[in-house]
Amino acid sequence: MIAQSIFKQAKIAIEDAAQILLVVDSREGVAPLDEELAHLLRRTGKPLALVVNKVDSPRQEDRLGEFHRLGIDPVFFVSAEHNHNIAEMLEAIFSRPNFQQGSGQAAPEGSTVPGSGGIFGRVPSEEIRVAIVGHPNVGKSTLLNTLCGKERSIVTPIAGTTRDSVDAIVEREGTRFRIIDTAGIRRKGKTRMVAEKLSVVLARKHLEQCDVALLLIDAVEGITALDATIAGYAHEAGKSIALVVNKWDLVKKVPESTKQFEEKVRQRAKYLEYAPVIFISALTGQRVTTLLKLVRRMMTERGRRIPTAELNRFVNSIDFSRATVPVSRRARILYATQISSAPPTFLVFTNRRARFHFSFERFLINRFREEFGYLGTPIRIKQRMKKQ
Repeated sequence: MIAQSIFKQAKIAIEDAAQILLVVDSREGVAPLDEELAHLLRRTGKPLALVVNKVDSPRQEDRLGEFHRLGIDPVFFVSAEHNHNIAEMLEAIFSRPNFQQGSGQAAPEGSTVPGSGGIFGRVPSEEIRVAIVGHPNVGKSTLLNTLCGKERSIVTPIAGTTRDSVDAIVEREGTRFRIIDTAGIRRKGKTRMVAEKLSVVLARKHLEQCDVALLLIDAVEGITALDATIAGYAHEAGKSIALVVNKWDLVKKVPESTKQFEEKVRQRAKYLEYAPVIFISALTGQRVTTLLKLVRRMMTERGRRIPTAELNRFVNSIDFSRATVPVSRRARILYATQISSAPPTFLVFTNRRARFHFSFERFLINRFREEFGYLGTPIRIKQRMKKQ
């Protein structure tokens, strides 16, 4: 089943590709499958190159002439593990005059090919980068495929099928989304295979590069401690977060099912009270369109900047006597300014010689949310204290 899915994925990748690289194993020699693939790829008429991998030293290249019989030019002898000849290969490939001919269209200006935030270039600023995260077998790949309208990720009942991050471009109502289907994140003690351990690293890396994180929660299983941990990764990275309850079509409903489930989610992840909760079915497409509208709204809130004059008028109107910690009630904010967005970060000058109690900072953040919104995004407060 997985082999068939891989073949489907290869066909989709070939259709979308501007350049095709056939990678072969130098230690195995020319295998019958290599010859079959070479014949298939030559028929596509797209720019094609042969990459002979696991060539750990230049001396090995002299013994690899057999690969020329595949009839593919140019040929690059590389070692991905030791980064041998990789830069030279990329430079040669991207300098080819017919590089863009294979896909029939040029890559968007400033785009990243492939993936997001990679070595090939930057992602356009008007593009919303969305990472789908969650524990294995929660439906991340199914959601990506539903958003794309085609099988972009391999979907099987086997947990952990996706071991690397797969991304795709989705456009809705004039908005361009780069959706990243990250590998399922497992606890370190559960990742016995090197590939699975690597998937954790890659998933966290792509989470740091995104704008909005969609944390998928299994509606049948309920929110788990691992879900809360994954959400913590996104929160610490300052990413906007939506809690997406998937497989909602499999749950037996009662009049207050959504309310009861959301209360359980809020109880388990109390620090994510700012994150919206949405109930979907990636398999049937239920509320998937609404999900993208929510992402677009969260991105708008994430980039909002408050003029300094307006911010200080609001700060001066706050009733600090409502703060729960008595010593914090005497705290005063003398001046405030927003120093950055995405996530929104505020610098406040205070009359205190010590840092705010965490509950007072939370009180201040809640007041900011009441006034300015910032749906789904964490707010950062930096304090400039009174000098001794």
